[in-house]
Amino acid sequence: GVSIGGGDKPLDELSEEAFDRVCAINLRGTIMACKHVLPIMRLQRSGAIINISSVAARENSYPLVTYKATKAAMIAFTEQLALRNAPYGIRANCILPGLMDTPMAVDTRARASNRSRAEVAAERDAKVPLRGRMGTAWDVANAALFLASDEANFITGVALPVDGGALVRVG
Repeated sequence: GVSIGGGDKPLDELSEEAFDRVCAINLRGTIMACKHVLPIMRLQRSGAIINISSVAARENSYPLVTYKATKAAMIAFTEQLALRNAPYGIRANCILPGLMDTPMAVDTRARASNRSRAEVAAERDAKVPLRGRMGTAWDVANAALFLASDEANFITGVALPVDGGALVRVG
């Protein structure tokens, strides 16, 4: 998904163009992909859809309105998919990544705040209860592999935080 890079801002500073851009990137592609894959999954009477949201959807203090709203909408969309497609044997779940150590997350913030990558990374690491470090793309990938696997064949409609316990701290 996109946030700062798409021009997202607090509500009083948000332009319509930035709002539309963030919505298009964070929602439209996933919804249209699901629209086109569901007929095939329904015919075969099986399938696993794994959408990506964010813990920002559940954090009350997250300041960027469009990112938060689109990620909350992704959870609602996933829950609706799960309920409406369970009779066809299709599962739909959503992963909520927390603070991740990726170039898009860390380097973008470092450039935007004119700080070093190490300083931004240390600040973000300190916010994560488990091991005091951000997660990696592998943490999200492993959650997706589990949700797509036969071991998760009775799990649907779940919004799974992959955040090192950060949401537990928030409450």
